[in-house]
This record gives sequence, structure tokens and C-alpha cells, in this order.
Amino acid sequence: MTTLTHDETAPAHDHLRTLEAEAVHIIREVAAEFERPVLLFSGGKDSIVMLHLALKAFAPAPVPFGLLHVDTGHNFPEVLAMRDRTVAEHGLQLFVAHVQDYIDDGRLTERPDGTRNPLQTVPLVDAIQSHKFDAVFGGGRRDEEKARAKERVFSLRDDFGQWDPKRQRPELWRLYNGRHRPGEHVRVFPLSNWTELDVWQYIAEQDIVLPEIYYAHERQVFARGGMWLSPGDWGGPREDEPVQTRVVRYRTVGDMSCTGAVDSTAVDVATVIAEITASRITERGASRADDRLSEAAMEDRKREGYF
Repeated sequence: MTTLTHDETAPAHDHLRTLEAEAVHIIREVAAEFERPVLLFSGGKDSIVMLHLALKAFAPAPVPFGLLHVDTGHNFPEVLAMRDRTVAEHGLQLFVAHVQDYIDDGRLTERPDGTRNPLQTVPLVDAIQSHKFDAVFGGGRRDEEKARAKERVFSLRDDFGQWDPKRQRPELWRLYNGRHRPGEHVRVFPLSNWTELDVWQYIAEQDIVLPEIYYAHERQVFARGGMWLSPGDWGGPREDEPVQTRVVRYRTVGDMSCTGAVDSTAVDVATVIAEITASRITERGASRADDRLSEAAMEDRKREGYF
């Protein structure tokens, strides 16, 4: 998946060294301060970069915590395959919470639109509580969405997993306060100060392997809500939504029902970087239908326990 040593003779962006050092410091701080951390890992680009940083933080020792994935049941097969290959390659422990299990036993109800992203919160919070995780690494970045820009690197969650913006703690001089009461936990965001462009420049510099879904490829898609969605058993396409083959790529990946592809000719990291540099639309703004439900859709979900 990644190269764990940095070649000091290779050209590098100074700001990437700063971001890398900050993220490694955060990851090590959590490992030292908390009893049972876990890293959210889907096989998507941000979680892959976050794991790469964790591997660097503790090399040559193994990563001292496991991985957690909330599987909606509608994830992209290419991304799940990357998840499983990465876990096997590095001998990591993977915990998986399945949304389908909650639908099957009646704890959750399938939405009419087939979108399962909003259904991830309950399985996520249950997994955190049942495994007694006291710190959970997430790949959220402040440039993604305005609600995420409100959040600190260490984000305290109550015993219901809920987020209160008024309980945000100051983080002066990179000092992080991980104190929490029994039942509470802390969400930790090592990539908070990274941008989408930073992530891709780091991927290029470190030669990090991603699922091919992030690069332009021919794919069957159909139009809905101003996005190109992939057909699947989640409820698309309808009779009035013809399927066509287009050259597309994904800037972000999540539930297939709400993650749209974008028309693109970017077939490798260099051309993706050029494309992002010219873009004036965030990756979630361009291709995530769940963020369009309302002006405060993300913040509402975060308050309920979502990442």
C-alpha cells in the first residue's frame, strides 16, 4: 500500500512536512493518552492516508490499535476490496459494523430513497460503546464542509456519541485535551488542517496506492439530482433514468446511493492534482447528495453522532 520511509533526497513540499509532522504527533498523542483507540477505515483515500501516517508514526513497531468500518451494504466493491487487501497486508484488526444487520432486525428502517449514509450513526455509536473505544480517528478535514470547519482536532462526544459545538475546547500551541468522563469518547481528526489538494500531493509524494475508482475510467452511470450515480441494488436507476457509459472518476466515496461521479479525464495522480487545482467546488459539494438535504445537513448528523 505505502512506503513507510521518506526519502530525504526526494523533492518535497515544505508544507506537507509540516502537515505530516502534525498528524503523526496527533496520532502518537492519542496512542499515549487513551486506553483503546480505533481508526475509522473504509478503503477511501482519506482513511488510506490516515493509516499511512499511523504506520509511519509507529514504524517499525505495529500500529497499536485496530480499524473500524461502518459498512452500509451499498459500498463500492473496489473500495471494499482495497480495505480488505490493506488489512491483510499489514496484519491489522478490523471491526465491521453492518447497517444491514440493523435493518434486518428492525433497529433501523430503510429510507425510501435508498440512501444509507444517514443510517450509519447508530451502528457507529453502538460499535464504539460495545468495544469500549475511547478515541476514534476520523479522516474529516475542515475544507470539506462548513460544519466540519467548526470542529477541533480533539472533539469530545457525550455518552450518546453526540456532538455539542459549545463544548469545543481550545487547542493552543498544539496542546490537546483528551479528558472525558466514563461513557464519553473523543473523535480525533489528524487531517483537520489538510485540504483535498494537500491529500493528493501527499499521495503523489509518498506513492500511495488508491482504488482505481479515484481515477478516470469508463463506467455505467445514470443521472439523478445533478449527479452521475452508479447502478446498484440500492434503488437505482428508475425506469426514467437511462444508463449510459461515461468516462468518470470519484472525488470522494461513500454509500453508492448518494455519491456521484464527475466527468473527468484525470487518469493518474498528476492529472488529478491539476484538475483539483482548477476546481472551485469542494469534493463533497460536487458529489455527495446527503450534504444537499438541507443547509445544515452535516451539522445535524454530527450532533446525532455521525462523523
